[in-house]
Amino acid sequence: MSELTVRAEKLDAVDELAAKRAEFVLDGTVYLDGNSLGALPAVVPGRVEDVVRRQWGELRIRSWEESGWWTAPERIGDRIAPLVGSAPGQVVVGDSTSVNVFKALVGAVRMAGDGRDELLVDATTFPTDGYIAESAARMTGCTLRPVAPADVPGALGDRTAAVLLNHVDYRTGRLHDLPGLTAAVHEAGAIAVWDLCHSAGALPVGLDEHGVDLAVGCTYKYLNGGPGSPAYLYVRAELQDRFASPLPGWNSHAEPFGMRTGYEPAPGALRGRVGTPDILSMLALEAALEVWEGVSVEAVRAKSLALTDFFLECVAAHVPEGRVECLTPVPHEERGSQIALRCPDAGDVMKRLIEQGVVGDFRAPDVLRFGFTPLYVGFADVERAARVLARTLA
Repeated sequence: MSELTVRAEKLDAVDELAAKRAEFVLDGTVYLDGNSLGALPAVVPGRVEDVVRRQWGELRIRSWEESGWWTAPERIGDRIAPLVGSAPGQVVVGDSTSVNVFKALVGAVRMAGDGRDELLVDATTFPTDGYIAESAARMTGCTLRPVAPADVPGALGDRTAAVLLNHVDYRTGRLHDLPGLTAAVHEAGAIAVWDLCHSAGALPVGLDEHGVDLAVGCTYKYLNGGPGSPAYLYVRAELQDRFASPLPGWNSHAEPFGMRTGYEPAPGALRGRVGTPDILSMLALEAALEVWEGVSVEAVRAKSLALTDFFLECVAAHVPEGRVECLTPVPHEERGSQIALRCPDAGDVMKRLIEQGVVGDFRAPDVLRFGFTPLYVGFADVERAARVLARTLA
């Protein structure tokens, strides 16, 4: 037994989150793709069966009130709120991340006021965010400027309306400076919009603490909500009365059943709603979030850093020198919860890893991505993954 294997067993023995593994449906696979789709929490299948058979099958229309369907978007939003550092009443669940990015960006431009006709967008962003930003800029008459996150402070000006940034880069796992960049955006008089898809549930975000204006995120990665589970929108309490959604659906009306011809937005975060909630996936998400009971985001972050540190150590020990290049920053303050390795034949390598029971993913043209979800990934998993990677590359 190697020294690293022994260390992995010792680390697993003192892991305060190790018991959480029992709350997920797992097998012998080393699953390092939770940054794309989280594992299934064990409580979800039974809850979904109840929603389908009893709430829908027996109660039918009565479930909008008796089963709490109508209030699900804000109720589940309040459950997500502590995971992103938000007080209650500021997060609403519904729609996709793309739709929420659109709502947030157009709403931000409207709040920015006259004379501000420029949108800055993270130049390294996930493509959809860029597409949505381009459409939002076109609709609002703004100029769109892609800017690397580190260059944002120097690119801000008195014409900047809003800035859309990713907290963690989806490709490299680089963690951007949310507090510092938000402060710079505010100093320029603009609105800060953050995409939390690759950070929520993996590390502290601190939306309230750092004065973030608007934020969006998905729930199927580190929050384990299931494929296509609804996203969420955060609107800071002080801005809610000014937030004018570009999608004023009946669900965000002050009197949704009044069926009035004129639109009057609901108070608070409710104005972030649009249409009828997707109840089946939303209640599956609500059940999935139960795994967070008794878990602090700080403990998750500590284990995430320990896991990624150990993986880098194991890769250095096992993988032939020069075979891979780490794209993820080594400093903790610049690292999310994934490790991205550049490898010339990455697509084929990942296929062979999956065949051997180590599941990560591949990003063209040459990146192997490994996501570390602290609630169910252990240190023995990490050491095994590095050994299999070394054997595959040998």
